[in-house]
Amino acid sequence: MLNPKGSYRFKADIFFPWLLLCTLISSLAVIWWQMEALKSAQAWKLVQSWSTINYLATGLTFWTLLTLAWRIWFACRYRSYAPLSDSALPTITVVIPAYNEGRQVLDTVRSVMNSQYPMEKMQVICVDDGSQDDTWQWMETAKKEFPWRVRLIRQPFNRGKRHALMAGFAQAKGRVYVTIDSDSEVLPDTLRHLVSPLAGDPRVGAVAGNVRVLNLAEGAIPKMMEVSFTSAFDFIRSGQSVYGGVFCTPGALSAYQADVITPHLSNWSNQTFMGRPAAIGEDRALTNLILGCGYRVVYQREAVVLTKMPNTFTGLRRMLLRWARSNVRENLVMLSFITRRFRPADSGGSWVRLFSATQLFRMTLGEAVKFAVVAQLLMVPMYTLAILAVGCIISAALPALVYQKRHGGWFGWRWAIPYSFYWLFCLYWISLWGLITASQSGWLTRELLKSAQPSILPTALPTAATSGVLSKAA
Repeated sequence: MLNPKGSYRFKADIFFPWLLLCTLISSLAVIWWQMEALKSAQAWKLVQSWSTINYLATGLTFWTLLTLAWRIWFACRYRSYAPLSDSALPTITVVIPAYNEGRQVLDTVRSVMNSQYPMEKMQVICVDDGSQDDTWQWMETAKKEFPWRVRLIRQPFNRGKRHALMAGFAQAKGRVYVTIDSDSEVLPDTLRHLVSPLAGDPRVGAVAGNVRVLNLAEGAIPKMMEVSFTSAFDFIRSGQSVYGGVFCTPGALSAYQADVITPHLSNWSNQTFMGRPAAIGEDRALTNLILGCGYRVVYQREAVVLTKMPNTFTGLRRMLLRWARSNVRENLVMLSFITRRFRPADSGGSWVRLFSATQLFRMTLGEAVKFAVVAQLLMVPMYTLAILAVGCIISAALPALVYQKRHGGWFGWRWAIPYSFYWLFCLYWISLWGLITASQSGWLTRELLKSAQPSILPTALPTAATSGVLSKAA
């Protein structure tokens, strides 16, 4: 039964030591099995020796193929919600938190103001979370450009994204809260598509937008992430949306029913993990909140947001490590509600449980199998490298095909295969290290470089072009 004001627990500390213990035991068992295989067969015949590790690998492969088949089946059934008319749309509050974002925050606000959403139904709040650069000056520029439509909040010091969002929610008047990252830009019809499921289906508590890459021209990494994001959203989340079990509403663009999350915002903003404030994973935590209260979380393909991606290895690994740590924490939080009846019968709750259990399985035995790969690489390097190369090409096929189906051309193939090899040789360790260091809460990005210089503010405000778009939207 839907219970927006019911109790919801954010604590997952009790499960974390057990998760680490299971991973450790699994890893030791995998290494022992691999050593036994080496003793019972010559190194070059290792792969022909059907030891326990071979049976384990076969079982994991079968389970992976089965869950993949389910995901494909769900993705093929995905249908977007139709956009609603102006009169049917609810009032919304768009909260844009920013920290050391510089000029980009102005472009973000402009994209929101160009939205084809009823002007009288949209409130926009920008929150400067104690930036050390000129972000506040660019927010003031946005305020001058849209004096009656933008509200500014300035935090006295950096408190983290959750508290920045809380500052915006505290002054929100809309029935729906929309969160947009300050390094992102929305298309004119994005907000209408994003909010429509919340107004048209009372079972829906949150909506995930479709994240694509804004800075494609800045190198190979943004291009590879563009293909990866298309697979993550147009395949994974589209399938999850069918049973209302999207696991993460992205910080770049999401919408939430205000009356569902408001009773829990205080606990959410003060969430801790292993005794430390949870300064990361605010989007995944809000998603768990919605799911735990019995509501559906869906994905809107047409609600497109363009967001900036790191263009260096350092930036990418920091972002992925932050996501990995958040993934560990919130997968454990899910245990607090998937073990009980959190959703009405026959509404997709069983699929949420299944794929949540799959995530936990991957965090233990899945990480342990990585040790087996490393061990086999040391014992039979050439053969293992050949197998890994074939595996990279096979694993790249799905995201490449998804991208080709959605956007056409060969862009997906050109960048999915390089990313698969890049992940294997450069990013293979991140999920395991994220598990081991899950208690750390450093944001890792948005730091102000010592060499950074303040951006030059515009001498003239381009109000003419913007006014034309606003008049059409209104």
